[in-house]
Amino acid sequence: MTSHLKESVSIAEVCVKVKHLGYGINQSIRLYGEEFEVISDPFPEAGGIAVNVRTKKGNRIRVVQLPATVLQSVRGLPHAA
Repeated sequence: MTSHLKESVSIAEVCVKVKHLGYGINQSIRLYGEEFEVISDPFPEAGGIAVNVRTKKGNRIRVVQLPATVLQSVRGLPHAA
């Protein structure tokens, strides 16, 4: 995550905003050409934000980092109530 993102929005706020974008528990997402079911709320991971997911094909559980474009988009969202 870039330093200007950290300064303008806390990591906890980013996680909440990312969750409201559809990356929360029980959501279906398509990332990196694969279909996943999200099985965790977003959390900080290796300098970014990630979620635990279950693959639709193999039912395997893994950690997926969210794309930087998703994280950058939350900067413009209003604060969660």
